Amino acid sequence: MTIPKLNTPIVLVHGLLGFDQLKIYGWTLANYFSTIPETLSSAGNRVFVARVGPISGVAARAAQLKEFVEKTSPQEPVHLIAHSMGGLDSRYLITQLGMSSRILSLTTLGTPHRGTAFADWGISRFGRILRPGLGKLGIPDQALSDLTTGKCREFNERVKDAPGVRYFSIAGRHVPGWQFPEWQLSEPIVSKAEGPNDGVVSVASATYGESCEVWEGDHFSLINWIDPLARRAPREDRLEQYGKIIRRLADEGF
Repeated sequence: MTIPKLNTPIVLVHGLLGFDQLKIYGWTLANYFSTIPETLSSAGNRVFVARVGPISGVAARAAQLKEFVEKTSPQEPVHLIAHSMGGLDSRYLITQLGMSSRILSLTTLGTPHRGTAFADWGISRFGRILRPGLGKLGIPDQALSDLTTGKCREFNERVKDAPGVRYFSIAGRHVPGWQFPEWQLSEPIVSKAEGPNDGVVSVASATYGESCEVWEGDHFSLINWIDPLARRAPREDRLEQYGKIIRRLADEGF
């Protein structure tokens, strides 16, 4: 598939516990969006990968994302493609931080727009134990709380879509089984409470905006990660599907 060149830059936004790149002594060990920036850039697109607080809450991460956008693209609006919690950061950025005129579109991938039952489970069982210790260490505990269904309900009441910004979404649908040991805890919890999911975020929660496309695969397959734990073939390569994301934006006149 030929990937079109958009008129303005693309900013990729990572999720909880995420990063842009992991480096040691100048060597890149891992990219959060695996091979995606390079593929989109090869078509002539200008692609930037944001780095925000991996364990910070939505408001703090959104403020850091604003600084990143203003620094990397001071003269032009941008398109945001955001994974997981990054989609909530992006929505907050657009409407709560006065950036609606700087963002042309937001495409979210596996974002828990309505929260995730797994965050509810974690907070209910471990919140009281972990919070005092995290506080003493100066580690913020807001991130997991912001992903609960209750907090996301409040979030959606406050954070409305901005007129003029186009919103699209992608959800993952994971088939559980012994081949995927990393999802053995979270997937049944989310499935029981919310139905089909990518291992941690349900299709219902990830559905947002004008349209939602469902990709078969787990939460990390959405960003083209291989699966070192799976006892079968690697995850599907997503580069063609990312090309379709860019094609949709180009067809919309961007």
